[in-house]
Amino acid sequence: MRNLVRLTLGTVFGGDVRLGLTLGYQTAWTTPADHLAMAQAAERLGYSVVWAAEAYGSDSPSTLAWIAGQTSTIDVGSAVMQIPARTPAATAMTAATIDSLSGGRFRLGLGVSGPQVSEGWHGVPFGKPLARTREYVEIVKMAIARQTVSYAGAHYTLPLPDGPGKALKLGFHPPRTQIPIYLAAVGPKNLELAGEIADGWLAIFFAPDAAAEQLATVAAGRAKAGLDLKGFDVVPTVPVVVGDDVASCAELVRWYAALYVGGMGSREANYYNQLAVRMGYADAAREVQDLYLAKQHRDAAAAVPLEFIDRTSLLGPKERIAERLTAYAEAGVTTLSVSLFAGDAESGIETLRVVAEALELAGVGE
Repeated sequence: MRNLVRLTLGTVFGGDVRLGLTLGYQTAWTTPADHLAMAQAAERLGYSVVWAAEAYGSDSPSTLAWIAGQTSTIDVGSAVMQIPARTPAATAMTAATIDSLSGGRFRLGLGVSGPQVSEGWHGVPFGKPLARTREYVEIVKMAIARQTVSYAGAHYTLPLPDGPGKALKLGFHPPRTQIPIYLAAVGPKNLELAGEIADGWLAIFFAPDAAAEQLATVAAGRAKAGLDLKGFDVVPTVPVVVGDDVASCAELVRWYAALYVGGMGSREANYYNQLAVRMGYADAAREVQDLYLAKQHRDAAAAVPLEFIDRTSLLGPKERIAERLTAYAEAGVTTLSVSLFAGDAESGIETLRVVAEALELAGVGE
């Protein structure tokens, strides 16, 4: 059955892969100038999109508007804008504004974040994230389409009843009345929701050999909306380290993997840890989490299996990366967005070039 699903997905997607660049967010070891330089290099190399993230530091739309003003062809996408951080109307205003500033190059990636950030940073209850996401996306779509926004849901009511508010519509004409919407999804229910209400899926720790079941879940959501997978954008963020020795390359990714599997969320609510369990790493996932939550971060990183890192990354010389790109294409990926584990902008730009050459070598690019 799994082979049949994989064959069907390959037929739908056609094996063509575009490249993207995931910048993440600003940290102590990155600068806006470096991020801009890498975004501009990605544009020159033919990458299709650059994504910016947010957690509880730098925000994604400010970064994307800045990059959009200094590029001309590459799309700019939020991966993600946090749902608890903004009202649906505010998100629609921001999306329409950046789309206008960029000449129709914006992609709106949304995610619910996690309970610690949602409730601890934004003061927004995390309960019922799927239902809240559905309502949120419906309102965002209405507002961007310049419909008069009147909505009565379990989580959002516009306008508020018995008050002075009135139903409004977006006060300017953006270049598009439909902006591509992506959901960051990890668990099966959220994957199905992404298929049903979104135009693409932002994936993390995507292993080509384990993708058939995930994409079958997305396809089930598409079927609910009367759609198939054609045109649906599957966008994993994939760490990349170029070098001769795979194990040495993986060492640079260990801390990132340990953070997500071990420390991103609480013991009871860590979706990345649960994903690692579904991928067959239950014992390792438990050990990594125990060590990380005990603040033994170095030991937690050492406990991440090399196989897990290799299955979810692009590691090694150009030729090996080309082979892995072929596997991603065959698994149904349509936009592969690289996350650069490089020490500086110059090294990052060189890595972008190597990946572009590897895609050409693999023969699976558009």
